[in-house]
Amino acid sequence: MPFYVTTPIYYVNAAPHLGHAYTTIAADVMARHHRQRAEEVFFLTGTDEHGEPVADAAHALGIEPQELADRNAERFRALAPRLGASNDFFIRTTDPQHEAVVQRVLGAVRDNGHVYEGTYEGWYCPRCADFKADNEIDEGNRCPIHHTELTREQEDNYFFRLSAFQEPLERLYEEHPGFVAPRSRYNEALSFIRSGLRDVPLTRHKLSWGVRVPWDEEHVFYVWFDALLNYYSALSYARPGTDLTDELWPASYHLIGKDILRFHAVYWPALLMAAGIELPEHVFVHGFLLMDGEKMSKSLGNVLDPFAVIERFGADALRFYLLREVPFGADGSVSTASFELRYESELANELGNLASRTIGMLSRYRDGGVSAGELDPVLGRDFEGLAETVRTHIDRAEMTLALDQIWQRVKRMNRYVEEQAPWVLAKDEARAGELDLVLRTLAEGLRAATVLLWPYMPVSCERLLAALGAPELSFAAAEFGAGAIRGVRALDSLFPKDLPPAGA
Repeated sequence: MPFYVTTPIYYVNAAPHLGHAYTTIAADVMARHHRQRAEEVFFLTGTDEHGEPVADAAHALGIEPQELADRNAERFRALAPRLGASNDFFIRTTDPQHEAVVQRVLGAVRDNGHVYEGTYEGWYCPRCADFKADNEIDEGNRCPIHHTELTREQEDNYFFRLSAFQEPLERLYEEHPGFVAPRSRYNEALSFIRSGLRDVPLTRHKLSWGVRVPWDEEHVFYVWFDALLNYYSALSYARPGTDLTDELWPASYHLIGKDILRFHAVYWPALLMAAGIELPEHVFVHGFLLMDGEKMSKSLGNVLDPFAVIERFGADALRFYLLREVPFGADGSVSTASFELRYESELANELGNLASRTIGMLSRYRDGGVSAGELDPVLGRDFEGLAETVRTHIDRAEMTLALDQIWQRVKRMNRYVEEQAPWVLAKDEARAGELDLVLRTLAEGLRAATVLLWPYMPVSCERLLAALGAPELSFAAAEFGAGAIRGVRALDSLFPKDLPPAGA
């Protein structure tokens, strides 16, 4: 079966920040892991370029929305390779091919009887591009995310008959309990559905920056319905001359932040049902990266610049930190202090030191050679079932739990070095066989763990595997004992501590 994973598409009303990097990194870990399993993988990311937030931000700068979209879309496009992301396509919702699919699919929704004219009145957040229900409004009539005062909007629209999908959505959640994860988000979405679905605006009449409604040129489609269809539309033109839809749809995983749960877990499946399109398999909802107790947000000014972190520490360090520090699926605080602590204590001291000691001892005591023979069952038992455990966690989008399992073995190998004390064995010729066993076992454990770490830190892991003389990255190679290390070569520090200060 192919594996198709998506990030949300990112709003271009401001430049990218660490929150955007977070989801892209998580999706890339999944994509790389599934490629290790020799599966056909398609990884999609991109930008959401229509709607009121983009138009307002552009007008505030005295430029046209398309100019702002072009400017910031390139910043997001540049972020992906800087993160080491291996995405197969980068979609922009101003792509004419995407707009044509939006018009076709939403036209089908109308033809199927799920669209009608009406007037909407409600409380609206321009930054969210979202009408808020009464139970979503903070004290002082404010948006719970941006803390700005909501505006009262009244507008003639075409409506999507969401209420018609009350029972089908309840049935979906009952029959497919893994459709939304983690469970807390499943319960949240189901609670929203059971509270009673109301029809929602499908179009905007007051706004011109969007995809034109083909049956009424005075309207554009509400940005959320335009944006949601990117996951489907991209497959029709991502590979020139080939439509991948039949091959890759439905998506295996949509990775999203919790602030857009309702759109992806309620509106999106209802829209697909209305159009007669198969539903995605899973929607996994992660939490917020928090600074000073607030969601990281450019509009709030509380951001860590991913480009600055990468410039000093490298993309692998950032990738590791975000999925190690914050359990994927939960909210979690991030800071420069906690990043530097993880970098030094775990990357430099635990993995980096383990790699340099292992390669150094093989070079010093065995001229870089690794003898053939049995492996120490003491360490081997600690690796039993590891690859399958990692596979199970990543199949559930539990990237932090998978990483923790691998890192436990990194720690275990550091203890193994201290327990076996190869430097003591090396002093006694009569114990040469014991030393061979320890060094061989240590090198094999490091190799197997590094194969499993590769989706998280691809550049560093490829360097380490090359130094071990065992570059194979396939998932089968992740089994302890499956390697063939023929000799090691020198390796510069994977995670040096003597980095220049920021801005140097």
